[in-house]
Amino acid sequence: MRGDISDAIKFFVKEDSGMFNKAELARRYNCDPRTIDRYIKIHTGQLQPVPTTREYTSKLDGYKEIIINKVDKYGCSAMAVYKFIQKKGYDGKYSILADFVRKHKDNEVKKATIRFETNPGLQAQVDWKEDMTLVNRAGEEFKINIFLMLLGYSRYKFIMITTDRSQETLFKCMTEAFSHIGGVPKEILFDNMKTVVDRSKSSFSNTVFNQRFEYYAKDMGFTPIACRPYRPQTKGKVEALAKLMDRLKAYNEEFDTWDELVIISRNFMDDINEEESQGTGMIPIKVLEKEKEHFLPLPYIAVLDKYISSQEEQKTYLVNRESMIRYEGRKYSVPTRYIGERMTVKADDNGNLNIYYSDDLVVCHAISSKMYNYTVGTACDILKSDAMKHSTDTEILAFVEKNLFNMDRWTGGI
Repeated sequence: MRGDISDAIKFFVKEDSGMFNKAELARRYNCDPRTIDRYIKIHTGQLQPVPTTREYTSKLDGYKEIIINKVDKYGCSAMAVYKFIQKKGYDGKYSILADFVRKHKDNEVKKATIRFETNPGLQAQVDWKEDMTLVNRAGEEFKINIFLMLLGYSRYKFIMITTDRSQETLFKCMTEAFSHIGGVPKEILFDNMKTVVDRSKSSFSNTVFNQRFEYYAKDMGFTPIACRPYRPQTKGKVEALAKLMDRLKAYNEEFDTWDELVIISRNFMDDINEEESQGTGMIPIKVLEKEKEHFLPLPYIAVLDKYISSQEEQKTYLVNRESMIRYEGRKYSVPTRYIGERMTVKADDNGNLNIYYSDDLVVCHAISSKMYNYTVGTACDILKSDAMKHSTDTEILAFVEKNLFNMDRWTGGI
């Protein structure tokens, strides 16, 4: 049956069968009046439809595989594919191709949507709220990133503020999340982030995860899933959570140090998990207790420690033009000769931050809650290179002792 004629007949049957003008309908749909009469009898129950044995062909038939490949694998538009297959001999209308592409995408979206609603313990989503700036009471800006993990069933939300989005930081945040919720979801959805996906080897529909990330996923026990293509709903939950993070902006000028900001973020996480979820109508923290029973078990403690305790030893920090590195939201000085270089750091059990270039210890700071942190040596070095380059060493040292120490920016150390 022709869909356009069938739909028209359905409408008229529903409204008023007396409105039929068979000749007019036949002219409108370019068919025989007897066809209209047969459709009317089928829709009014006077005639049983007989399945047709006619085989319908389309000018697209020889090109459908090419079309689907170009749309799914490379994200091509219908017009781009139309121009491409024209050169291969397609002489049909663009509207036919566009309709085929639209129906194909709709079908793929339906498949993805059916897969999306998850059972307990099955799935979580991960994303970042990037580059949010918060200001403390002293007017100092803290540029933060917020790691987000959302459990698909309970809607429980784990958040963690960070100073970067490196792969080491991602691993640390995810490992902390698993420890916090008491297990590992079987599947985790990711966006096309460079710390997860090997972009040079990936295409529109064929995602290749980078090797180091695959090792991490194997250690933790979950299966990673890329959120594209045809998954408009899959990241909807975590993207809504990213918008929810804007509520943290109310805490501008309500904190002094990075540690206080961490406490604010943890309290905020507790608050939002005690609020009723708009998606389920339930309280996430309560539903989490049920979901915990379905998680994969946590890896051995040695595996967890590998991704939590040793991350700072592996990480490098760029020395900026101020001759400082940024560590956990605070700045620590290094000698000016290292500007533009990358340093490694190690926080020891005595509360010190040891900064290395290759294997050589360059400077040791006391870990501090202050935004700017200098040692005597590095402060003198910085001033001598620029602001006080014409002053003597004695004059520079006197200036440091009088100003930086009085401003409570000195951390001691070497």
